[in-house]
Amino acid sequence: MKKSLTYVVLIISTVFWGISFILTKELFLTEQHMTVSILITLRLAIATAVMFPMLALTGKLQRIKKQDIKWFLLLTLCEPFIYHLCETSGVQLVSGSLASVIIATIPLFVPFGVWLVYRKRIGLPLLIGVVLSLTGVTVMIIGDGQLAGNPTGILFLAGAVLIAIVYTLLLVKVVDHYHPIVVTTWQNLIGLIYFLPLMLITDAGSLTQLSWSPRMLALLLVLGICCSTLAYAGYNQGVRVLGASKACIFNNAIPIFSLIAAVLIGQERFGWLKVVGVVVTVAGVVISQIQPRESSETP
Repeated sequence: MKKSLTYVVLIISTVFWGISFILTKELFLTEQHMTVSILITLRLAIATAVMFPMLALTGKLQRIKKQDIKWFLLLTLCEPFIYHLCETSGVQLVSGSLASVIIATIPLFVPFGVWLVYRKRIGLPLLIGVVLSLTGVTVMIIGDGQLAGNPTGILFLAGAVLIAIVYTLLLVKVVDHYHPIVVTTWQNLIGLIYFLPLMLITDAGSLTQLSWSPRMLALLLVLGICCSTLAYAGYNQGVRVLGASKACIFNNAIPIFSLIAAVLIGQERFGWLKVVGVVVTVAGVVISQIQPRESSETP
């Protein structure tokens, strides 16, 4: 029952993360003065304002043990700080669906990180998956017209993939000792402390130029509560119950939900190259997770 519930939670997290790319892109498209640091800071502020008091009032907020402070600081430095800087900057420069396809390759490279740290063997399915997924990403880039359009955005997203691998490997240091929602809440608070000075120094003037419309606030609320809090808590629970590599498999569906959302709200047009790119990338990631029975257990 616990595993079944974890699967449901991971699927919901995947949906939230899938639409997060499209909602983020929508904010950049509709708010001329929206910046990366403002968007992330507001997103984390909303998540912290909701979850921290709630856990504190219900008595479920665990204090960080002294020996774990360094792990939380490192964990938060990876995500949300560096990861969101790279991911959000990438989404600002390329389409939301393309960004989601690149981010969906994270499970592809987690086993390489596991190999470096835990010396787990890398098999042929992973190598086949790498080739397939990189082919799918290339097709998606061509379909989006981004091959020569904005390589900087693609590099930002590649950086997000790299830092997500580090985050996943660090997560196993704390996820067994703290409830996933507690880990997420502390990450959001520490991340807000990281981002607030950066935002005030670089983009404080842009705050007064935003529309602050109900639509803008609604998008920020969904990003802050659903995507920055519930999705991360669900993923952390997945790592806790299923292990890092198995939990990552659910990220495969992120591009599917992103593409559907982008088409439904009219942000992007349906194109066969996009669909082919998504399918090939997802197939590559799925194949990469096939492991011999004796080496199927991961940290």
